[in-house]
Amino acid sequence: MTATAHRADQVRDPQPGRDDPGGAPTTEVSWDEGFLDYDFGPGHPMSPVRLDLAMRLARELGVLDGVTTTTAPPADDRLLALVHGDDFVAEVKKAGAAPWRADGSRGVGSDDTPAFADMHAVSTRYVGATVQAAERLWRGDTLHAVNLAGGMHHSMPGSASGFCVYNDVAIAITRLLELGATRVAYVDVDVHHGDGVETAFYDDPRVLTVSVHESGVSLFPGTGFPGSSGTGAAEGSAVNVALPAGTGDAGWLRAFDAVVPPLLEDFAPQVLVTQHGADSHLEDPLAHLRLSLDAQRRSYAMLHDLAHRHAGGRWLATGGGGYEVLDVVPRAWAHLLGIALHRPIDPATPTPEGWRHYVSSRFGRTPAQRMTDGADAGFRPWSEGYDPADPVDQAVLATRTAVFPSRGLDPQL
Repeated sequence: MTATAHRADQVRDPQPGRDDPGGAPTTEVSWDEGFLDYDFGPGHPMSPVRLDLAMRLARELGVLDGVTTTTAPPADDRLLALVHGDDFVAEVKKAGAAPWRADGSRGVGSDDTPAFADMHAVSTRYVGATVQAAERLWRGDTLHAVNLAGGMHHSMPGSASGFCVYNDVAIAITRLLELGATRVAYVDVDVHHGDGVETAFYDDPRVLTVSVHESGVSLFPGTGFPGSSGTGAAEGSAVNVALPAGTGDAGWLRAFDAVVPPLLEDFAPQVLVTQHGADSHLEDPLAHLRLSLDAQRRSYAMLHDLAHRHAGGRWLATGGGGYEVLDVVPRAWAHLLGIALHRPIDPATPTPEGWRHYVSSRFGRTPAQRMTDGADAGFRPWSEGYDPADPVDQAVLATRTAVFPSRGLDPQL
């Protein structure tokens, strides 16, 4: 690592749970046991156990000590209609009432998004939680909010897709606009392109969408290339960093640093909404990036810092993908909760004995022993120069060239 490389352990640490030492707690965590009913059945990659294990781990680490988790009413049809068509909502309701009859219409009952009992009711819990978090951020009731169950970024206005029924983040952002927001930034670090959220705002300059993902050449949904950058008045408001398969910590963090901070500084969002799919990890079975837990943790810390620098601290963080459900997702999202609550977890911390016993007894596997993969998670900043032979640098320059000029920024600097 060079002397100028950034370190994974550089996490700003205000008083735990507070930004103002004399003020009220500034982070809310959404949790509802009903979230675990979002279940596509045995063998499906998106197992609700990942949510259960993440919350259990955070509790046993003490991250949630003194934190009262919040529940929210399910989203009603009016909220769903902010993004989704009536025909699609009707199809989800019908599938939830008789899952065995779902035939894949509008993506419901397809191989990737199978129908399950009460599909509509369960999915509206995810939406309700993310929307309530957005509303409370906008009112100033809280500064940060986390909904690990949220981040269903593939769902389209008229169809389910990629394990996502209703697009809670797109609905929450639209609700912020309805409440009067004029600049909302969305940053998606899931390994897959955040296509559903981008689609919802592709012609809306009030919303900046940034997706850092594995290239669609090698991964679902096959979209998210630099040239897809918005239309009309929103040209330059959709940003896609399409990284080559095999990209690891140093390249991914360099790409993030080269694109996300300058755009957020320029856009100056009133609220930062983020999606933290953990499927960029090298052990994830569905994708081909090679990030460590330490690099993922570093990205959460960077986004937290950017929220404070450019969005007045107003930060709504959601979960997303992640299919190594025993070792990766629980540790990654426990770190996300720790950072959002201003209680960052030392990477050297052992995973709690009680949590390890629960995992081994239930799943018959010895879980990870520490809250780190032991990676350095350093990177060389873009300002130190561009390597035209490096595939990651080529991808970064393609994004900057496609987007920066329309925002008055120099792609070369």
